[in-house]
Amino acid sequence: LRDYAGGIQASPEHLAEVEDRLALLDRLKRKYGPTLDDVIRLGDEVSRKLSEIENKDEVLAKLQGELSNAAQQYLAAARVISRKRYEAARKLEKIVEAEINDLAMKSAFRIEMSGTDEEGNWTASGFDQVVYLISTNPGEPMRPMEEIASGGELSRVMLALKASVEAGTGKLRVARTGPERQSKGPSPAKRTLIFDEIDTGIGGRAAESVGRKLKALSRGNQVLCVTHLPQIATFADHHYVIEKRVSGQRTKTTVRPIIGEERTEEVARMLSGAKLTETSRKHAEQMIKANA
Repeated sequence: LRDYAGGIQASPEHLAEVEDRLALLDRLKRKYGPTLDDVIRLGDEVSRKLSEIENKDEVLAKLQGELSNAAQQYLAAARVISRKRYEAARKLEKIVEAEINDLAMKSAFRIEMSGTDEEGNWTASGFDQVVYLISTNPGEPMRPMEEIASGGELSRVMLALKASVEAGTGKLRVARTGPERQSKGPSPAKRTLIFDEIDTGIGGRAAESVGRKLKALSRGNQVLCVTHLPQIATFADHHYVIEKRVSGQRTKTTVRPIIGEERTEEVARMLSGAKLTETSRKHAEQMIKANA
């Protein structure tokens, strides 16, 4: 160490340079840090941006070329999607109309598509505008589906749409993979479908048809349905009773599950009213067994 120290020659000028350098690095870290690595990364980023500014014409030409290529690819894909939409729309509207009429609604259903491939119409899903039109009574004009006044009608239309799409998806899956391979591979994500007032204005065979369609939908989805009709309720796997009670001068709504004999009695009550009879109980048991 003495030999090393003896070989060092003091240089005030070099010491001043080192101290100035360290001071500069400290200032840069305080402003752009906290570490020297952060300062270096920022310096590289600033250099890149400065280079882009100095060569902005070349950069702009490159970006415009990339944008033009992306636009051509988008249009090609969007036109394919649009053509397939038109083809699918004609098929779907026939299937949905048949499903709707099967639910005691003498309705006409159409899928209206509009839009051009002008840039102002471009969206992430293409350039088409799609509207579902429906006439719920003979002689009435076609109107957008969201303008339907009745909640029950809207629920049944949605049920018909869901049933049609599910049926089409199942057929497509079989066609692509074959029946023997249909169960293999990841299953599609299950959804929760909620239907309220779906039994408004129907009964008898129409209500039974609604129940069967809900049952079919439940094979691939979770279906929640609020109903007052036993023809629909008895198709369910699980039942809940919604009750209103007055407590402390306030009305409270409760939801509780029912099973076994209590479920049978509730269905019997839906059949015969507040007064339960042995006939209504037996009928309820038969319906639950038949629709299970």
